[in-house]
Amino acid sequence: MTSTLIIVVAVALVAVVLFAVYVSWRAGRLDRLHIRLETAQAALDAALLRRAAVCLELAGSRILDPATSLVLAAAAHEARTAGPDEREHAESDLSRALRVVVDQERFREKLAEHPSGEALLEELDTAVAKVVYSRRFYNNAAAVTRTAQRRWLARALHLAGHTDPPRFFDIDDEPPDALTAA
Repeated sequence: MTSTLIIVVAVALVAVVLFAVYVSWRAGRLDRLHIRLETAQAALDAALLRRAAVCLELAGSRILDPATSLVLAAAAHEARTAGPDEREHAESDLSRALRVVVDQERFREKLAEHPSGEALLEELDTAVAKVVYSRRFYNNAAAVTRTAQRRWLARALHLAGHTDPPRFFDIDDEPPDALTAA
């Protein structure tokens, strides 16, 4: 009887220890996912700001006609200064304005005539591509984190604390045809 009780207690203790290790592992994973999400958010913010800066540089380069420069500069300024609730809309507007500007006739010829035109076009192409990749990486991290937060153990033990599920960042980030064709 005593040896049976000792075995039952030992098995129960091992089960509790194993469950505690598993819960600790899940909590650590959720924490790493949140860190990955924050890193992806910072990279996305940096890419969006860089794209807006390159657009402002293009608008101020005197390569474009004044009306086009004004439209592009206004869209870039709105994207840089938009609040969290308006940011997706402002970034989508910048993408659309950029497509209109870059897909104009003779855009590449105008840039080629300017001394720093090719470098500016290369910088613009890089900035636009980084926005696309950063947004995809962020949305992937948000999806994985949301899935981990919705698991029964994470909900039952409040492993995510009081954090809200991460939001996806959905914008129109399709690059201009003239950049993707190059």
